[in-house]
This record gives sequence, structure tokens and C-alpha cells, in this order.
Amino acid sequence: MSTNLILVTGSSGLIGSSIVQSFRSLGISISPIDLKAENKLEFVDIRDAARIRQLIQKCDGIIHLAAISRVAEAERDPAICHTTNIIGLRNVIDAALSASNPPWLIFASSREVYGQPETLPVDEGHPCQPISVYGQSKAEGERLVEVARKSGLNAISVRLANVYGSETDHPERVIPSFIRAATIGRPLQIHGSKRVFDFTHVDDVTSGILAIVRLMQARECLPPQLQLVSGIPVTLGELANSIIKLSGSRSSVLTAEYKDFEVSNFVGDGTRAKALLGWSPTVSLEVGLSQLIQEFRENLTFIQPAVRIA
Repeated sequence: MSTNLILVTGSSGLIGSSIVQSFRSLGISISPIDLKAENKLEFVDIRDAARIRQLIQKCDGIIHLAAISRVAEAERDPAICHTTNIIGLRNVIDAALSASNPPWLIFASSREVYGQPETLPVDEGHPCQPISVYGQSKAEGERLVEVARKSGLNAISVRLANVYGSETDHPERVIPSFIRAATIGRPLQIHGSKRVFDFTHVDDVTSGILAIVRLMQARECLPPQLQLVSGIPVTLGELANSIIKLSGSRSSVLTAEYKDFEVSNFVGDGTRAKALLGWSPTVSLEVGLSQLIQEFRENLTFIQPAVRIA
């Protein structure tokens, strides 16, 4: 692959940090930026249009991950969700379109754009009817990307489901929350034990994005949207029981109702990704959970008492 410079926004997050580490190990030149970056040169706000324009003039591709990524956080503060997820993306797109040599763009979208799916599994052609502020912001982001494509930008929206795989992930996400609770012997609190979801390991997501980058670099024609999903349905009850079993925990399980802005079920269809990228997940949920449980045990300083599932 070409070693041309790739700008990665949201580089300190779960997916961003995995991409930066993986791509650099392959000799790919990366320019990481994030509001949580410790390096001052990498501390960049995507809402700063002038700074974004400056950075994009120097890059050949963009992997745009920066966002308010928690559904509950977006509900609490819709204004910051709008300025980050929509205005921030618009800054990226405008800068890319105005560059002397426009870079390609990969936009990280979400299964939240579908809202409550009408049927399972869900493919890319399923209607988008988001029910949350976060989902609406991602749907609007996809619309902006499609408009940019019509203006000639080589761009794609990649829809992701429940990505997991690091003990440093947000403590309230379902898998790290369950594992943290099981590790310290606290109850696992489930908001809807029969809710079904699609869990994909971050290593698989990273390899999928790498495959997309290869095609973008080669100027291959890609569809407007593409899912990177496992396609395997798992209920939250099954997930909790698996984590308790794999960790040898004696934790109990508590059930509660979920909120009306939370999607009740999602399972994706990865047919398009397999056909276009030759990609399919390689990390099984059992293996991924076992690895993560071990990481939590080895890094107990990361463990916090929070067990709330949003």
C-alpha cells in the first residue's frame, strides 16, 4: 500500500487507537488528532474549521471517527452532539472538497441510523429511521457524505455495530461494564435481557477499514454505505451469562427496563463487505471476551465501580 499520509480524527478512541497502532505497524503514515490527545500537536478540535482545513491540505486520505459517540451523552446534550457530529464533519468535508488534491474520506457511521429495524438481519438497504439524537446525527452525516460524493469526493460511510475489545473503552459500554462488574464481583445490570445485538471485535473492524483504505487508495468505486458487522445475534442475557462463565465470577444478574431512545434489537448482514472487501470477522465473541477478561485482570487500576448500561 502507498505510504501517503492519512488523517485519523478521533484517534484516541477505541477504534482510532487500534487503527493508529495497526496502520503504523504496517508502515502507513498516520496523522492522528483528538481532543483527548496528550501530544499537543495532535490535540485538535474538528470544530476548528481553519485548523482542519490546514491539516487536510497535507493528507491523501481521511478516516473520520471523531464524534460524540455515546447515545445517552447525545441525549443529555444535543447541542454539542450537533456541533461535533454534524458541524465537525461538515468542516472535514468542506476542507476536503476545497483541497488542491482532494483526499478520500471514510466516515464512521452507526447502526443507530436504522432506529428500530423492521426485520433482522439488517442490510445496507434497510430504511433509516433513527430514534435517538445520536442516530439522527449519524444519518445527517451520511447525507452530507452522499452530497459530497455527488460533488466528486471519493467517500464512503461505514456503519458499525457494537464494537468492543479494550479495557480502556468507555466504562459504560455494555461489554466493558459487564466484564468490570464480573471481575470485581458486582451484579451485572442488564437493561433488557432479551435485546439482541451484533458484537464485533475492534481488531476485525480495523482490518475491515484497512481493506476499505486499500480500495480508496486504488480509486475503486465503492457504494455510499457499507456495514462491518459480525452478523451473529447475541442477547444481552446470553452475553452476561457468557462473561460470568468465562470469568469464573459469582456475580448475579439484575434486570431493568431500557429507555425509549435505545434500540431494542440489531443484527447486521455482512454480505456486501464480504463481496467487496473479502472481509469477514475472525475473532469469535468467546475468544474476544476471554482476551478482554484477561486484560481487565492484568490492569485492575482501570477498573471503576460503574456498572450502568446505556
